Amino acid sequence: MAIEQADLDNFFLQRFKNGDELAFEKVFKANHSQIVGFCNQFISDLDKAKSLTQEVFLNLWLNRGKIETLNGIKAFLYTFAKSSCLNYIRHRKVISKYEDRQLQKKEEEINREVLESFDFNSLEFSELEELIQQAINDLPEKCRQVFIMSRLDGKKNKEISEELDISVKAVEANMTRALKTLKSKLSEYLPAILVQLIMHHIS
Repeated sequence: MAIEQADLDNFFLQRFKNGDELAFEKVFKANHSQIVGFCNQFISDLDKAKSLTQEVFLNLWLNRGKIETLNGIKAFLYTFAKSSCLNYIRHRKVISKYEDRQLQKKEEEINREVLESFDFNSLEFSELEELIQQAINDLPEKCRQVFIMSRLDGKKNKEISEELDISVKAVEANMTRALKTLKSKLSEYLPAILVQLIMHHIS
């Protein structure tokens, strides 16, 4: 007996909800560039659009269990992206500049009934941020120092070498160790494709 498309869709949805990494990666690859473009239409800042898109997909992963239909996946992505962009715009106090009919049309295409079913107040992204910060705090002292000076303070390896009185090779070795440790810890909670996204953002 032939398998109905509805059955295939439901099977994929269940894999996605259960945290199957391959299912999530398929969703990610199918939608990532569109969400970046959608965000960029709001804020006209490609780098920030990519950063917001990272948060969108992280929150999709954290809230995957709440999604009840395949359409709900896309609905979540666009709704959260829109919400993130508007919050960013309000913060910049330039919201009136970004009224756009094309964006309104995109919104109308989204299934509002699905959107209303989400409880956006229960999002756990802050917990993930705390996890990343804790992972940094748990690094060995020298690794933590090198990582913070390099990634947060923006210092060059030579500057770090001179300030910490260690060789440049030691700086590089500590950075490699720090990134490897962070990647390992994040992999316990997130699919590989999101870990890569985060590591690219901070590396």
